[in-house]
Amino acid sequence: MLYYSTNHKSPEATLQEAVVKGLAPDRGLYMPQQIRRLPESFFQTIERLSFQEIAYRVADAFFGDDMEADTLKDLVYDTLSFETPVVGVAPDIYTLELFHGPTMAFKDVGARFMARLLGYFIKKQGQTDVNVLVATSGDTGSAVANGFLGVKGIHVDVLYPKGLVSEIQEKQFTTLEHNITALEIEGTFDDCQRLVKTAFMDEELNRRLNLTSANSINVARFLPQAFYYFNAYAQLKKVGKSDNVVVSVPSGNFGNITAGLFAKQMGLPVKRFIAANNRNDIFLNYLNTGRYEPRASVATIANAMDVGDPSNFARILDLYKGSHEAICKEISGFRYTDESIAEGVKRCYETTHYLLDPHGACGYLALEESLQPAETGLFLETAHPAKFKDTIESILHQQIAVPARLQQFMQKEKQSVTLSNQYDDLKNYLEKRS
Repeated sequence: MLYYSTNHKSPEATLQEAVVKGLAPDRGLYMPQQIRRLPESFFQTIERLSFQEIAYRVADAFFGDDMEADTLKDLVYDTLSFETPVVGVAPDIYTLELFHGPTMAFKDVGARFMARLLGYFIKKQGQTDVNVLVATSGDTGSAVANGFLGVKGIHVDVLYPKGLVSEIQEKQFTTLEHNITALEIEGTFDDCQRLVKTAFMDEELNRRLNLTSANSINVARFLPQAFYYFNAYAQLKKVGKSDNVVVSVPSGNFGNITAGLFAKQMGLPVKRFIAANNRNDIFLNYLNTGRYEPRASVATIANAMDVGDPSNFARILDLYKGSHEAICKEISGFRYTDESIAEGVKRCYETTHYLLDPHGACGYLALEESLQPAETGLFLETAHPAKFKDTIESILHQQIAVPARLQQFMQKEKQSVTLSNQYDDLKNYLEKRS
């Protein structure tokens, strides 16, 4: 299958080219030439399949033209060594727990899949010394760093905003060493994302360093996140709750909800989607006005969603051929302040004994506010609450348990390189290191 740019000013690319380049030469995001619908028979028996079996069927629709079946199957099965259970939280409201991977965040699947796929392609073409640049507002950095840790021929630089990620998130990508370097940027996530995109457009730097990205701008990072939605539907079907499913997605850079929209295009029976925002409500403003007006991000307690110019908006716009009406028909939006998020965490814990993280709380609140009779609500719990330990404990006024997996990171020493938010500083650093 070929991939085209959302800006439509670059030649179409093969999967290998799209994955290795990350961003199209015209600064657009790659999109598959077609989205294949899965047969009705697949959905009729989906509840009998394992997560790995479901994911392989979905992956084959995306990548089956470009890889041998056995290779793709091995890649998928190796990536999915953990489960993502659906849990009932309140009447007709369920959560998909996406924090059972290595870094306890939903981005583990996409990051692990991409690391293996990129490794496969660079080995196939005999390429060495590929440099991955990734901007993070929280969980992307840890998922990518751990997914690529020790992969031969690939070095990863994680750019993150100084002082704007939680301590546990920071420790997960600043303590690994080996082929992982953490770059602490004096600015916001939007500055980090701008630096990465500028580096990709620097032809001289690309020739020297073979740059690619592991953000959700890369097709190999965001497409595998569609696996989650099919798996959730299968689990809801097992308990007789798969009719009129409404999916509420905590949304920052919009890679996760875009993967869900792709899943629906492939035939997944989802009634509608909700984009749950924090104070960074650029997408909600677009839904209300038809105007997309990026602005500087603001810091919130749901820090992984602190994005003022979500990259994947370009994919959503392309998917619906630029139609504001079509997008509004498929997606609604909600916005929550820190105070509302904190109240949601507290109320949910006191009434249901389920502990939300600040991002999942946005998804939960949107369902509480908008779920209609005869609908089943599903919100995505994107990271373990302990990754935001200080925030959660300040809301509940009690200590919460930290899983042993996260405690291991906290015991290690942080190592990072501090840079300004000026591109020349990043370029000089990368050139000197090479």
